[in-house]
Amino acid sequence: MIVDFAKYHGAGNDFIIIDNRTINLNLNKEQIARLCHRRFGIGADGLMLLHTSPHFDFKMSYYNSDGAEGSMCGNGGRCITAFANEIEIIGDIALFEAVDGLHTASINKKEQSTWDISLAMNNLSDIQTIGNSFYLNTGSPHHIDFCKNIDSLDVFKLGKSIRNSAQYQAIGGTNVNFVQIEKDFLKIRTYERGVEDETLACGTGATAAAIAYAHHYKIYNREIKVNARGGELRISFDYQNGEYKKILLSGAAQLVFKGKIDI
Repeated sequence: MIVDFAKYHGAGNDFIIIDNRTINLNLNKEQIARLCHRRFGIGADGLMLLHTSPHFDFKMSYYNSDGAEGSMCGNGGRCITAFANEIEIIGDIALFEAVDGLHTASINKKEQSTWDISLAMNNLSDIQTIGNSFYLNTGSPHHIDFCKNIDSLDVFKLGKSIRNSAQYQAIGGTNVNFVQIEKDFLKIRTYERGVEDETLACGTGATAAAIAYAHHYKIYNREIKVNARGGELRISFDYQNGEYKKILLSGAAQLVFKGKIDI
């Protein structure tokens, strides 16, 4: 079966996206892993299917590069919004279904094959302190460590050990973020479960880092810039009575290329 696909990235976090509204593609775990493989397939951190939704603009299904269905992907949500705009099923606003519920996304600007998109994330109040670290769920589970000199860290080794540690076994492991505080921004490196390696960016991870930073240092009511290895993301929110509301994950989403593949 020949299938049309598009590849997008958000701050270097890259995805295969397929319009599944009419072809009803049913991929197994091995097929998804093969498509995401960087030598034997297209190559991506994950794969998304865009489905018809009876009540909303579309439904997003997200799969990690290991082929397993994933939790919410923030950069994926922004990229699939750009894709939906490109295939002309939405205008500048989208309301879509994802694994963690409904999300609104807005297109702030579009230039050629690049969109600046803000994605609304779910409200958050549960932030756990574990020693000097933090744990919170921004649609996906995230462990946050504030560190110095993160450029020299062995993110693969350290991230893997924390991801599989006993404290996170009950939830199937966690994503792990190492965050360095700079004067005007946060610098981040992320080990992603499902990819089982460092990625160039993680949207839910950047969101978790910004909120953990705001929570720990009591810094509210301003946009927080988070610089990942693949680009900059922006996080804003309202803080009211111990709850983070109106959380927005913003940044660029870019079409890399389109193609056809025989599945």
